[in-house]
Amino acid sequence: MSTQRFLQVLIFSIFIVATAASCASKKKMAKNDPFDVVINTARSYTGTPYKYGGTTRAGIDCSALIYHAYYSVGIAMPRVSADQSEVGKKVNANQLQRGDVLFFATGKRKKRVTHAGIVTEVSKNDIRFIHSSTSLGVSEDFLSNRYWSKVFLFGRRIME
Repeated sequence: MSTQRFLQVLIFSIFIVATAASCASKKKMAKNDPFDVVINTARSYTGTPYKYGGTTRAGIDCSALIYHAYYSVGIAMPRVSADQSEVGKKVNANQLQRGDVLFFATGKRKKRVTHAGIVTEVSKNDIRFIHSSTSLGVSEDFLSNRYWSKVFLFGRRIME
C-alpha cells in the first residue's frame, strides 16, 4: 500500500471513529432521564464541605444541594428545606422512588423540618440518599441508619 493511500485510509478511519463517538455521546445524553440528571448533579457535589447557608462547591448546605440538583432539570425549588417540604406530593417511606426528596427533623423540635436529602437508590431492604451533612459534607447515607430513621419525617415527589 502506498504512503498516500495509507494516509487516506488513516484519515478516513479517524473521521469514522470521531463521528461514531460524537453520535454515541448525543444518544447517551438524549437517554438521560430527569431523575438521572438530578441525582448526577447532586453527586457531582460529593465531598463538598457543609457550610450553613452555603450555595457553592466551596461549601454547601442540604437545601442548596437540592436547589441546584432540581435546577439542573429546570425546576425552581425554594432555597430553604422547610419551604422545600411544601413542594410536590407527599409520599410515605414505602412509596419512595429515585429523585424523591426526604425531610428530617434533626433539631430539638421533633416535627420541624431542618434537613433534607434526595433519594438516589431504592432496594427491597433500604433507601439510599444524598445530602450535605455537617460532619461529612455531601455524601450518601441509608435511611435505615439508626440516626436517620429516627429523625425521618416524610418524603415528597417533585417530579412524576
